[in-house]
Amino acid sequence: MKLQKILNHLQKLHPKEIDLSLDRILKLCKKLGNPQDKIKAISVVGTNGKQSTINALFSILKESNLKCNVYTSPHIQKINERFIFNNKQLNDDELIELFEEVEKINDNNPLTFFEALSACYFYKAAQYPENINLIEAGLFHRFDATNILKSNLASIVCSISKDHLDWLPKGQQTIEKIIFEKTSALLNSNIIVSKQNSKEITECIKKTTSKNSSEKLFFNENFSYSTGENNFFYYEDKFGGLKLPLPNILGQYQLENISTAIATLRHLNLGIEDKDIKNGVTKIESLARLQEIKSGKLKALVKNNRLLLDGSHNEDGSRVLNEYLQTLDCRKHVIIGMMANKEHEKYISYFKDISSLTTIDIPNQPKAISGKELKDKFKNIANVQFKGSIQEAIKSLALKENDLIIITGSLYLSGEFLNLN
Repeated sequence: MKLQKILNHLQKLHPKEIDLSLDRILKLCKKLGNPQDKIKAISVVGTNGKQSTINALFSILKESNLKCNVYTSPHIQKINERFIFNNKQLNDDELIELFEEVEKINDNNPLTFFEALSACYFYKAAQYPENINLIEAGLFHRFDATNILKSNLASIVCSISKDHLDWLPKGQQTIEKIIFEKTSALLNSNIIVSKQNSKEITECIKKTTSKNSSEKLFFNENFSYSTGENNFFYYEDKFGGLKLPLPNILGQYQLENISTAIATLRHLNLGIEDKDIKNGVTKIESLARLQEIKSGKLKALVKNNRLLLDGSHNEDGSRVLNEYLQTLDCRKHVIIGMMANKEHEKYISYFKDISSLTTIDIPNQPKAISGKELKDKFKNIANVQFKGSIQEAIKSLALKENDLIIITGSLYLSGEFLNLN
């Protein structure tokens, strides 16, 4: 396939998968005419909730008839997901044309895969100067390829927690260092800070951004939400309150991300009406974020039992996932596969009162921990077993009426599941 051939070539332009530096992408973007200087962007940084916040922003903006370009990572099923322009994913032919044009200009100079994709995104985005760009930062942000903008509309700081510690120097693998890497290089515009896991993290963000002249909005200080009865929640900021229908996506934490999106859009005064927000929160599209699977080959294996897919893969992701699971009065069966560099024991420690735990291999991922090794790490958990595939794991479950199956631990596993389903 021509697209895959081009992607394979781009992956070989640099010996390292990740090499935190801005020099290479700045050099290429200069050849491309500095397209990053010609766009209007909302930058989204953090550890958890970036994709969900962008999904909420995108849904509301579309309801307002505003055109968006969206750049996110990683993709779940296919790379096209990372490239949305004029509210639509590029098709394979459009991606091939874009990649070939940028690669010709790059002329085989060293470039990491993510830098190549980011340069391609900026190059295409400059063709739509009036569109609003929703840009998800990659690893840490300070030396991330998306951090080459000279200006933006706003920077959103989603929940920050420990993840990707193996990319930090020994002795600096701390939450304070992560906060510094994610927030110290934010642009001077507007900074909107989502709900954090602790007051200490919020205070650390304030300290790290104290010299940034941006106007800053913090959850529970400048905007907030509360839940109500009869399937609504109440959002409030300096512009007043909004009584909103509950979103079409699962999980209490989604209200935090949606509220952050609303705070950002209202603050930017983009002409968005209350009705656009009300309609937008009920039309959010979200892959592998507490996604309920209602049809497909794998869903057929569980018949009438509920099947959830969640790509959470770190401690904080596990915490918010289990806050939701603990609201459900049913037996829960967990199927899990993870990458090798994650904190496996901390991730699983949040799962309480589960009926079974099945570890599996993640196909096509050489950097994943084997299901057997993962089972050994979870040996103190009752009813833990290993199965070689998602299908085997599902078929092995002794399901009763109203039982729930949750597949989790990795976005890569989520992509494999969706492709198989």
